[in-house]
Amino acid sequence: MSKRKRVLEAAANVDEDNDQNETQEIPRFSDDRVAKRAKWVNRERVLVLGSRGISHRDRHLMLNMRDMLPHSKAEAKCDPKDPVHTLNEIAEMRNCTKCLFFEGRKKQDLYMWMANIGEGPSVKFLVENMHTMDEMRMTGNCLKGSRPLLSFDPLFDKTPHHQLMKEMLVQMFGTPNFHPKSQPFIDHVMTFTLLDNRIWFRNFQILDEVKGELAEIGPRFALNPIKIFDGPFRGTPLWTSPTFISPFAHRMLIKRAAAGKYKDRIEQKLVKELRQPGIDAYVDNDPAGEVFETIAPEEAKGVMKNVFNRKETGKPRISKRAAKKKKSTAPEMDFEAMD
Repeated sequence: MSKRKRVLEAAANVDEDNDQNETQEIPRFSDDRVAKRAKWVNRERVLVLGSRGISHRDRHLMLNMRDMLPHSKAEAKCDPKDPVHTLNEIAEMRNCTKCLFFEGRKKQDLYMWMANIGEGPSVKFLVENMHTMDEMRMTGNCLKGSRPLLSFDPLFDKTPHHQLMKEMLVQMFGTPNFHPKSQPFIDHVMTFTLLDNRIWFRNFQILDEVKGELAEIGPRFALNPIKIFDGPFRGTPLWTSPTFISPFAHRMLIKRAAAGKYKDRIEQKLVKELRQPGIDAYVDNDPAGEVFETIAPEEAKGVMKNVFNRKETGKPRISKRAAKKKKSTAPEMDFEAMD
């Protein structure tokens, strides 16, 4: 018997004596992978994509969201002609449990869908007051891939639909612990505040943990909730916002208000013209007014010119030439002879 075999048999005897009460281990081959301890328990993955035709500002916001979420996955643009529920198949192929979809309409309105792939639910928002990181040029900065702290307004816990939105936001924006692409640091805070029936989003860097100093990083936007569906991107509406007005209807109201001002201005102008007396304002008031009508000398014609000629009474009218001739033919009188 070789020396190697004797050593292996002695080691096997020692192991049997020490592990009599323990269960027998499963044999492992040399090419098998060593089993590691599973630390990454939360396996949430978020698919972030947008529709074709969104504006450049909307696209920059979508890229900012990808940078803030290290557990996100990118996908090509979706055709707006395709139904929205086709995103479920795309998310399943990408092995994602959540989906963040940016839908652009008329190149000026941006809608954001948050959906839980599989059983649902899903929420549709209108994005308002949007500012990207590049626009704001904030002084704050944080490590890319770091885990955030999520801060919520206490008003989220007062209504059922806000509680549902809060849970979806936590699962969507909360970076899983021990995620391979995340950093083991917490250096920024994401705040969600309820005001004017909207969810206002802000992102801050933690400058000093003791003093609580913060510096805004960006982006910033407001989410106006529209509907909550029981399924992913479809299903029965569970809740509908009673105060929501579509952007198209809002623009129509502004145009109608401007048109009303123009109509009022035209009506006031017509009323002013009617109030001013014209040439024929008092014709029918005095039936004898035609007798006292006068004509300007410049406008007189024909017989009407005699009205403006000066007439002499008593002596006949003598012209200047006749008066001069009469004066020259009169006899001279001798006053001395008369005396």
